[in-house]
Amino acid sequence: MKSHYLLGNEAIAHGCLEASVEFVTGYPGTPSSEVVDTLRVYNERWYHIEWSVNEKVAFEEALAASWCGLASLVTMKHVGLNVAADPLMTSAYTGVRGGFVILCADDPFAHSSQNEQDSRRYAAFAKIPCLDPGSVQEAHDLVKDAFSLSEELSLPVIFRPTTRICHSKSDVILGPVSPSTPRGEFNRNPSQYVVIPAHTRLLHKKLGEKQERVAELLIERGYNHYKLKASGEKKRAVISGGISTAYVREVIGDDLSHAIITAYPIDETWLSRFVEKHDEIFIVEELEPVIEEVVRQVAPSTTVVYGKKTGHVPYEGEFTAARVASFLQSAGFEAKEFPSSPSVFALPNRPPILCAGCAHRAAMFSMRAVFKNAIFPSDIGCYTLGIQLGTVDTTICMGAAITVAAGIALSGETRDVVCTIGDGTFLHTGIQGLLNAVHNGANIVVVILDNRITAMTGHQPNPLTGVTATGDESPRVSLEEICRGCGASFVETISPNDMAQFREVLKEAKSRSGVRVIIAKQACVISEKRARIKRPTYAVSKNICTGCKACVKFGCPALELTGEGFCVITELCSGCGLCMQICPIAAIQREVEE
Repeated sequence: MKSHYLLGNEAIAHGCLEASVEFVTGYPGTPSSEVVDTLRVYNERWYHIEWSVNEKVAFEEALAASWCGLASLVTMKHVGLNVAADPLMTSAYTGVRGGFVILCADDPFAHSSQNEQDSRRYAAFAKIPCLDPGSVQEAHDLVKDAFSLSEELSLPVIFRPTTRICHSKSDVILGPVSPSTPRGEFNRNPSQYVVIPAHTRLLHKKLGEKQERVAELLIERGYNHYKLKASGEKKRAVISGGISTAYVREVIGDDLSHAIITAYPIDETWLSRFVEKHDEIFIVEELEPVIEEVVRQVAPSTTVVYGKKTGHVPYEGEFTAARVASFLQSAGFEAKEFPSSPSVFALPNRPPILCAGCAHRAAMFSMRAVFKNAIFPSDIGCYTLGIQLGTVDTTICMGAAITVAAGIALSGETRDVVCTIGDGTFLHTGIQGLLNAVHNGANIVVVILDNRITAMTGHQPNPLTGVTATGDESPRVSLEEICRGCGASFVETISPNDMAQFREVLKEAKSRSGVRVIIAKQACVISEKRARIKRPTYAVSKNICTGCKACVKFGCPALELTGEGFCVITELCSGCGLCMQICPIAAIQREVEE
């Protein structure tokens, strides 16, 4: 069969098409975003698809569609499941009709996340199955199976690819796509869908009764399996799960048995039959010791178990084949050698920075100039990189900038509290924080960084963009009306690229009290480039420039100092003109087109 070279998320999306998915919702979050981005441009789309305002909204819509009999998918990253945890826990009680798959992408090593939480814990907590692919091909195959598994068990199924699955490329064998015509119908059944206490007690009991069958079915489907190869004086085995399985396969020889876990919960009877055949077991899994805890429960006292709890495998970070080999060797297991090659030269530190011409930089630069001794809570988005400008003092989760700011202000702190939150994040979970801050009399300044797009995760639309995920026009919501509706009396909209006027608005806000909102409205510079919006060009006059570094300290990557000591503007320039506003001696001028 012909194979296709695909990104992991593209392969997952195609697996959903092969399963005839009929309803797709999600909230963008790296590393999960490309699944919906791939599905939304599919030429023969026959399903509903949307980017929702947050994960809880997305989850509840997809769950409702499943209750109507549709094969439904909701996507998010691991921390997004925290937002959707409320409906997640109850959905296990109510069950589903159409297959309902919760794609929750975990991020070991926190490449683009605020933590490394393990979503397998959520599956155990909710008492629902979790599928954990170990390769791109397996991700394609398993997500397709997840829909039928969900429908057979009448339970939601968590599908958990990690960053190395989502963002790796591999040859993938695809199956045929069978379009369907979504036609949902809700069957009224209050005893199942209305979770009042009298119903909940019975639903909880039914959920518990399903657990044994769930574990057995995962074995019947072959998701968890093993090969017995142990020989020699000591019978040794390795047990692995997820992407770690790929690394284990690369480093172990034929003298070790290998059990592979790709689905949870693990059938303890099946697992004990494997474990009791061995004297020593080594467990390799990223993040939490989910497999290890079950192994230790079923292992006889004579079997030695190595893993995280013995210090042979770390709890944090992501693995490589070389790291897995060293883990095994530390416990006396044979594994291939992976000599480390010293780097030829030391690379300079390259911290992530805001794009050249990004309006967030202008906003934060002005904030720092006006509020010199303020406290600056911030949020999740591109603007978190404002930490290099000294305007990010806290960041914990989406929507927390306003609530943290209010908490600091209401604690008795006398300094100014100025928080920043993006437009998408404000719509995600910031509105409630603003409403609460006004209601409880917090004394804060809220700067909403409105670039009209969800930029950090790949420029997905939101209710401010004016289009849906499929490009259809939709009404643009008004941030000004939302903020005034929440009770904020001071609401001003201004482009941060007009630095003089922006600072005047900041000063006006500083002179007042209560909750003051400034909407820093300026389109994302990358969106403008993609739209081919032409901007002017700028140049530095060598005769005027004194090398004072005022422009370089602004932090724009398009500004550099030459070996001769004066500033130059590189090809990275986006034409925002902010450097011209900053230069104290007018050495930077707009070039005149001939």
